[in-house]
Amino acid sequence: MRVLVPWAHLEDQMGGWPDGLQVEVFDGAGSPPADVSDVAFYVLPYGVSAGRDLLPRMPALRAVQSLSAGVEKVLPLIGPEVTLCNGRGLHDASAAEHGLGLILAAQRELPRWVRDQDAGRWQPEHTRSLADSLVLIVGYGSIGAALEQRLLACEAEIVRVASRADPGRNVHGVDELANLLPTADTVVLTLPEKPGTIGLIGAEQLALLPDGALVVNIGRGRTLDTDALLAELSTGRLRAALDVVDPEPLPAGHPLWSTPGAIVTPHVGGGAATFYPRAERLVAEQLRRFAEGRPLLNVVPRSGVATPP
Repeated sequence: MRVLVPWAHLEDQMGGWPDGLQVEVFDGAGSPPADVSDVAFYVLPYGVSAGRDLLPRMPALRAVQSLSAGVEKVLPLIGPEVTLCNGRGLHDASAAEHGLGLILAAQRELPRWVRDQDAGRWQPEHTRSLADSLVLIVGYGSIGAALEQRLLACEAEIVRVASRADPGRNVHGVDELANLLPTADTVVLTLPEKPGTIGLIGAEQLALLPDGALVVNIGRGRTLDTDALLAELSTGRLRAALDVVDPEPLPAGHPLWSTPGAIVTPHVGGGAATFYPRAERLVAEQLRRFAEGRPLLNVVPRSGVATPP
C-alpha cells in the first residue's frame, strides 16, 4: 500500500517503515509525485495548502491524516469512503501557551513597552492584571482545558462553555452566553469551524461584554465577526488579541493591523516546538495501525463540519 508522509527522518525513528507499506516523502514544499493515483494513505504536510491540492488526484485513497485540529478545508476534497483523521491533542500545549501569551501581552500591555523600548522612552504606568480576573473559555475542549491549567496558575477564575452544558464537569452551554458574557473580563474562543460556530460571536454578543473586556481568538477566524469586532475596537470599548482572523491571511492595509487595542499574530499558536515531536509520534502510530489493519486514531465524524465559502 502506497503512503505519502511529510518527513523522511521518521523512518529512522521508527526503525524502518512497517511491512506492507510503500512509503514516500512529500513535504509540500518541493514537487509532488507525478502519479498519486494509487496512494492509499496520505499524511498532509502541516500548514502547507499545496498539500491539499493532491487529494482530488487520489482515487485509491483510504485514509487521510491531517496534522491540524480543524479539517474544514480538507473535508470537501475527499469522498465519504475516506477515513479522515485530525491532529486532536497535538496542538494543546502550544496553542494554550500562545493563548496565555496573548492574554498576558494584552493585560500587561507588552506591545506598548516594546514600542517604548524601541524609542528609548521610560514612562512607567500600572496595567491590568490576569490574576483575580474572570476568563470565559468558549469552545471548551482539549485546548481549552490546557489553557485553563495555565490560567489557573496565574490565579484567574475560569468559566467553561461548550456546545452543550455538562453540569457534571461544570461546563455551561453556548445558549447561556447572554448571561455569561457580561461577567467576563476576558473571553477566549477556542472554537472549531462548523455550522453552529460560524459567526457565533457577533455584534449582539460583543455588546454584552463589559467595557475594557478582552476578546481572544485562538480557534478559527470565522467564529468571530470581524466587522462587529472592529466597530467595538474603533471606539476603544473592547480590546482584542487574535491568532486567527477573518479573512486569513490578513491582507495588507486591513484595519486590524493598525486598530488601537488589537494584537494580531499570524496563526502561529499551534506550531511551536512541542508540536512536531507529538505529530511524529502520532503519524508513526497511525502508520503501524494502517499497516496492521487496526482502527486509526482521531477519526473525524463525517458530519457537522463546515465547508469554506
